Amino acid sequence: MPAAPPAAPDTTADVVLVVDFGAQYAQLIARRVREARVYSEIVPSTMPVAEMLAKNPRAIILSGGPSSVYAEGAPSLDRSLFEAGVPVFGMCYGFQLMATTLGGTVDDNGAREYGRTPLHVTKAGSTLFEGTPTEQPVWMSHGDACSAAPEGFTVTASTDVVPVAAFENDEKKLYGVQYHPEVLHSTHGQQVLEHFLYRGAGIEPNWTTTNVVEEQIAAIREQVGDKRAICGLSGGVDSAVAAALVQKAIGSQLTCVYVDHGLMRKGETEQVEKDFVAATGAKLKVVDAEKRFLDALAGVSDPEQKRKIIGREFIRVFEQAQLEILQEDGPEVAFLVQGTLYPDVVESGGGTGTANIKSHHNVGGLPDDIEFQLVEPLRQLFKDEVRMVGQELGLPEEIVQRQPFPGPGLGIRIVGEVTKDRLDLLREADAIAREELTAAGLDRDIWQCPVVLLADVRSVGVQGDGRTYGHPIVLRPVSSEDAMTADWSRLPYETLAKISTRITNEVADVNRVVLDVTSKPPGTIEWE
Repeated sequence: MPAAPPAAPDTTADVVLVVDFGAQYAQLIARRVREARVYSEIVPSTMPVAEMLAKNPRAIILSGGPSSVYAEGAPSLDRSLFEAGVPVFGMCYGFQLMATTLGGTVDDNGAREYGRTPLHVTKAGSTLFEGTPTEQPVWMSHGDACSAAPEGFTVTASTDVVPVAAFENDEKKLYGVQYHPEVLHSTHGQQVLEHFLYRGAGIEPNWTTTNVVEEQIAAIREQVGDKRAICGLSGGVDSAVAAALVQKAIGSQLTCVYVDHGLMRKGETEQVEKDFVAATGAKLKVVDAEKRFLDALAGVSDPEQKRKIIGREFIRVFEQAQLEILQEDGPEVAFLVQGTLYPDVVESGGGTGTANIKSHHNVGGLPDDIEFQLVEPLRQLFKDEVRMVGQELGLPEEIVQRQPFPGPGLGIRIVGEVTKDRLDLLREADAIAREELTAAGLDRDIWQCPVVLLADVRSVGVQGDGRTYGHPIVLRPVSSEDAMTADWSRLPYETLAKISTRITNEVADVNRVVLDVTSKPPGTIEWE
């Protein structure tokens, strides 16, 4: 078993902790802090104050949450947090919790506010509001309201029905607002947040993409040493950027494995084989497994079954490729590179540090006495930050700006059995949609645009003065920040018309194109 990896260098000297009280916006708060070029991490409200302070945060932000501060079992915080000398910024629930913990008054007086609300700044020269309008729209979502600030605090804003909508204690570096400054509906929210970070907490905005790359390269070199590493390339942004970072750090010690399962979009396998290798110089092992996957998927229409089959076959092909690499002469293969992102870490309840996994738990078939240590160079980053790192590393725009694509590929964008003919049909339709979105300059305005083939549905059409009985294609353009929620994108009719015309003219056996106008919730982004 390889020894535990050496500790990575401290890359978070100016960390801001976002304490999550069950807010739907906790990740958004963390992202907004990072947009201010300050590093942030999310921690649960159940974390003891001593553990929070042990992280040496430069500041702490208390998120909103669905609870009332007076409800039985509502999240709470020990008063010692506010007495530790660390600047604290409370938002919504965090604001009310700060108020009640320090002796202010919060009650259910009927002053409920939801949605866009006019805020009246009563102390324009305050730390948070200096340079912002005295009247500004903010996004409220609360039932209880603060009617009296704690002793020593100055009330800095109110609304028509809430007398204390913001307060601050500059001496103790404690600040709070009743609204959500992190959402775009609060038009000056980012400015208020930055005032807290720069003025209230005195943090320098020095967390940049260049710093991330330099720090991660140093950390990877220290962790891997003279051993070898393997990375599974999916063709997506995350695995490509993770592999490029590790390649830049350890060069030929990394071998990338790309499993061509025949379920990719048009041109993407060639893009991995040519553009990625040309940009990084990475050693790439390509496994052609299209026939194997299609044989395994024959006769299967259930989406969950398709996902399981694709996942199972991928692991079997990948483990065989790993065995072949392990048998090559050279240093020990001790590390497995993964493109884990920060939202994955947060949602799984994880934190910082390096995880170890037994290879046979994840890629069955390897000897039981072999273990891999995970290299996860992106585990501190959000998706948009990963794209910026990719640009910093010189990856082609076609890879860096690639829209999110599901692991099972086109296999779950065919509603029905997956066959080679249906894949070829869908590949052409998808390519046309992507070409037209790019030509219209819309490809970066949307989160993604799944193109779906309803393989088990046919509709009557008229093409070339004759009756046709073809399949419908569904366009599913959506806008989102994190894929947790999404809205359907209002694409120009002219662009939709071009896509529809080209697909029905150029793709055989398709005579109808429809637009999915469902938000998430209730509908998921992918159809299967």
